[in-house]
Amino acid sequence: MAGRYDKNPFDEEEEEVNPFADTTARGKASGQSKFGGGLFSTSTASVPPASNSRLSPLPPEPAGFSYEREATVDIPLDTASGGSRNQDLKKKEKELQAKEAELRRREQEVRRKEEAVARAGVVLEEKNWPPFFPIIHHDIANEIPIHLQRLQYVAFSTYLGLVLCLLWNIIAVTTAWIKGEGVRIWFLAIIFFIAGVPGAYVLWYRPLYRAFRNESALRFGWFFLFYLLHIAFCIFAAVAPPIVFRGKSLTYVP
Repeated sequence: MAGRYDKNPFDEEEEEVNPFADTTARGKASGQSKFGGGLFSTSTASVPPASNSRLSPLPPEPAGFSYEREATVDIPLDTASGGSRNQDLKKKEKELQAKEAELRRREQEVRRKEEAVARAGVVLEEKNWPPFFPIIHHDIANEIPIHLQRLQYVAFSTYLGLVLCLLWNIIAVTTAWIKGEGVRIWFLAIIFFIAGVPGAYVLWYRPLYRAFRNESALRFGWFFLFYLLHIAFCIFAAVAPPIVFRGKSLTYVP
C-alpha cells in the first residue's frame, strides 16, 4: 500500500513554497531561489545595467506613426542667369519709372496751360458739329442766352440754307455742262461752294455766335458788315446778270 503513494521518481525535489510568504526573507534563508515568484511575485530583482547588455536599446517611436528619412538632393542654382534676370527686371523698372515721370510732367504742363487759359478768360471750344464728323463748335442751347437763342437759330438756318443753295448750284451747273454749256461754269460753281461755305461761317456766322455768347459790341459790328455783303451776293446770284459767263454760273436761285 505504501508503494501506491510513492512520489514520482521523475519529479524534482522541490521545497514547498508559500506564494504568500516574504520572498526576501526566504531568499536570504535559502541563498538563491530558482523561480521569480510567478504572477504574485513582489521581489525586486536586480536588473543588469544596460551597458552590460549585448544589444543597444532602440530609440522610442510614437505608436501608430512611421517616419522615413528622405534623402535630400542639392539642386545647384544658376546664379549667372538669375543675376542677369534681376538686372533686366531692374532695368525695365527704371524705364517704367522714367516713363511715368515723363507722363506726370506732361500732365502737369497741360494742367498749367489750362489754368493759364482759364485765368485769361479764353474759352476752349470742342468740336461737336456735325455729329457724324465734328468740324466746328456749336452749342446754342448751353452757350447762348435764352432771350437770344431764337435769333441764333434763325441765323443758323440761314447759313444752312446758303450751304444747300451752293450745293444745288453745283447740280444745276453740272446739268448745263452736260447740255453743252462748257466746263468753265462748272469750275466756277465749285469755287463758289468751296469758298462760300467756310467763308460765310468765318465772316458772319461765327462772329454773331460769339457776339451773342459774350455780348460783345465789336463782334456785332463785324457781323453786320459781312452779313450785308452776304445779302448783296445773294441778290446778285438771284438776278444772275449776263456778266460772268452770261449768268449761267449762278443759277442756284430760281
